[in-house]
Order: sequence, then C-alpha cells, then structure tokens
Amino acid sequence: MSSMNRAVNGETPEVVVVERVSKSFVMRRDNSLKERVVTLGRRGRAHQEKFDALKDVSFTIRAGSSIGLLGTNGSGKSTLLKVIGGIIDPSSGSVLRRGRLAALLELGAGFHPDLSGRDNVYLNAAILGLSKEETDAEFDNILAFSEIGDFIDTQVKFYSSGMYVRLAFAVAVHTDPDVLLVDEVLAVGDEAFQRKCMDKIRQFQREGRTIVLVSHSAEQVMEVCDRGVVLSHGEVAFIGSSVDATRVHREILEGTRKAAAGVALESAEARTIPRIVSVDVRNSSGDPVENISTGDEMTVEVHVDVPNDIEEWHSSLSIDTPNGQQIFGTGTRRLETWHGPSSAGSRTISYKFPRLPLAGGQYFVNAEVLAADGRPFDIQWQGAMFFVPALTTQTGVAHAEPEISVR
Repeated sequence: MSSMNRAVNGETPEVVVVERVSKSFVMRRDNSLKERVVTLGRRGRAHQEKFDALKDVSFTIRAGSSIGLLGTNGSGKSTLLKVIGGIIDPSSGSVLRRGRLAALLELGAGFHPDLSGRDNVYLNAAILGLSKEETDAEFDNILAFSEIGDFIDTQVKFYSSGMYVRLAFAVAVHTDPDVLLVDEVLAVGDEAFQRKCMDKIRQFQREGRTIVLVSHSAEQVMEVCDRGVVLSHGEVAFIGSSVDATRVHREILEGTRKAAAGVALESAEARTIPRIVSVDVRNSSGDPVENISTGDEMTVEVHVDVPNDIEEWHSSLSIDTPNGQQIFGTGTRRLETWHGPSSAGSRTISYKFPRLPLAGGQYFVNAEVLAADGRPFDIQWQGAMFFVPALTTQTGVAHAEPEISVR
C-alpha cells in the first residue's frame, strides 16, 4: 500500500485508505422480554443471526476528489460511511485517514435532544476538533447559514427534521474540514436549502477539499462526484467514473426489479421474451458514430432478440444528460402505435432524427422493450453514448435558431 504522506505519479496524496474492511452485526431473534426469558439458559446462538454489512471492501480516496457511494437499500453505504468516519469500528480490515473529517450522517446524529441549538453547536464543534475560541469566531456564520434564527436557544428535541439538517450541516461545513462525509440527510431540507448546501459543496471542491457522498440519486452523484463506488450486498460491485458507476447502479436496480417481478434474466420465462442486445447511434450514412453535429441526421438503432413469435409489443427511447436529466423521451405507446406481429429472430428498431435538435454536450441513450400491456421486457440504461460538439452561438442543450430584431 502506498504511503498516505506523499503523492504518487503526480497524483494528489491519499486521504482515506479503506483496506479489506468487513463489518458484521449480530441480530437477535428473541426481541421481546418474554422470548428472552423463555430462551434464557438455552444455546444463545440459536436465537442469534450474523449479518455481514460489509465484505472485504477496499479502495482509496485522494485529496480533492469527490466520491459517490451508490447502492440499493441495505447494500452497506451508510455503514461504510460510518466506518470511514470512525463512528463504528470494522470487524476486520483497517481504515487510514489524514486531515480533519466532518461527518453529516443520519438525522440528529451527535445532537443532544435536551440541549439548545447553541449548546449543540459548541458540542459538535468540539467533537470535530474546534476549540471554544474557534467556535466563537465561527458561531455567527453557522447561525446565518442555518437560518434557524431565534430557535438557536430552543432545545433541539423541538426542532423539525429540516431544522436539524440545517444546523448540523452548518456546523459541519464551518469546522474547516479536509474531508466532508455526507449521508442522505440533505434530502430532508427544502429545495432552497438543498441548493445552498450544493453550492457549499461545490465551493469545497474548488478549494481542493474531499467529498464523500452517499446518495440514492444517480443524478446528484453525476453532478457532484468525479468517481463512484457501487456497493451490492456489502461488496464492491464497481469502482470508476461517476457516469459508469451510475450505469452499473441502474443495472443493479433493474436486475433487482426484474427479480422481484419474477422475470430475472436466468429464468425460463426470460428466455421466451424479447431482449435488447445492443444500442447504436448512426449517422446519415448508416455508420456507427460517437460524435454527431447539431442539425445532422441521427438514427438510434435498438437491436432486439425475439425468441418466439409475438403479436404485439412496444419500445421506448429516452436521452439523458450526464446529470441524469431526461431531455427527450418517446415510444410506441405514447405515439399510439406498436411493433408486430413479429416472428422469432433478430429485429432492429430505428428511431430517426432528421435534424438533431441538441446543442453541444455529452448524451446517453436509454432503450426499453415492453409487452402489449406495458409490462417491461428488458431495458438498457445508457445503452449508447454520443457527443455533440459545442456551439459558440448558444448555451444549453436545446438547439434553436431565433430571429432577433429590435422594434
């Protein structure tokens, strides 16, 4: 393992090294007092169950990077964040840290309900390593950022969830952290405060601080983070760019949904319904391309394997920005038409755009095939990607040619 005290190959130094970390919890099945009395003296292990929240997790975080932790519920994201923050110890493995860490975890964490907001500011700041004099100097800024006004001298047990988050985030970002750990709690605040928090996070990024963000929002991860770590059942499923991480995360979510619906890929039924093989972006000559200019003809081809004859089926297509914002979507059901009848074999669905109405930027294509009643057969998130060169005449993603006049 490389030293945390120096940069390697010109890269920034490592601020967090997670090495083969595992975390297990013991869950009791005899939860009530009656059950515990009945099982008293019996073999305790029969009424206990071991749950592995993290399994042999390893990765490094470098100074100035922004890392998104993605995964389904129960995948181990919050547990990993607590281990990184030193809130809980791993069952095995190690976490090396450098610099001051500030953690914004579950709602109300680190707050004493019987203390006032003012007292909790000093308590939390002290826990994060600030002296009383340093907290005095930052107190007015913390209060102004939190926007809770006179409630600062009210016991926090009377705070709303939004007030909790406002004050906790205000304390965390004003303790001069080198590494900021943020869990899903930002989803509690109102929209204006969420924008304020995101602005602060972007300021931290410009200052070269390190952000570790747990989020269910693929859009938020792509907007904020440069890299992503995807967890599945406590294990690392993927480490890479935030764009690729969100794609893997969506594939896991889609796999979970299909399994729950009883149409998992390995099932017998799945081998009898249409599946998407690939998605291509082609120019006017029919050549596959990754770059295409505004106003040019573009065709998206969705290649589908149809295992059996089918009378009626549907498809849909959408185009997203790297931030996950959908800028276009349509399909046969929306257009009140359909595909079929189709005999077994390979089929290619074409969505043709005679003049591409998009301005400069990177875009992702999502495709889906569905049954006649709208039940999903298969979907490919980010099945294809294309890039449109930037235009000097405008900003934004929609291309328009306005006529400008003065009267």
